[in-house]
Amino acid sequence: MPKTQLNVRVDEATAEAARQRALQRGMSVNRYIEELVKQDAGEVGHTFVEAAADFMKQYESVFAEEFGPEREGPRREGPRREGPLHEGPQREGTR
Repeated sequence: MPKTQLNVRVDEATAEAARQRALQRGMSVNRYIEELVKQDAGEVGHTFVEAAADFMKQYESVFAEEFGPEREGPRREGPRREGPLHEGPQREGTR
């Protein structure tokens, strides 16, 4: 993948910390910063999705009470997927 140059200004303590961390991991400072950004970008998206799923689980009964089952969209038929984002509605105390 082609690389793009990015210049940033940080204080000397931050620059030294980046150098030391990169050295400890056996990589260049450029690679270290690249990995941090990739990790941060992935975590933010994942954290948002988890928070949205938790919100929906927590307030499922409120939405059902307010809008009722007739307001639900059509359910998609297909294979059941595994994982926290694909679990069905949870009732109090079932976890």
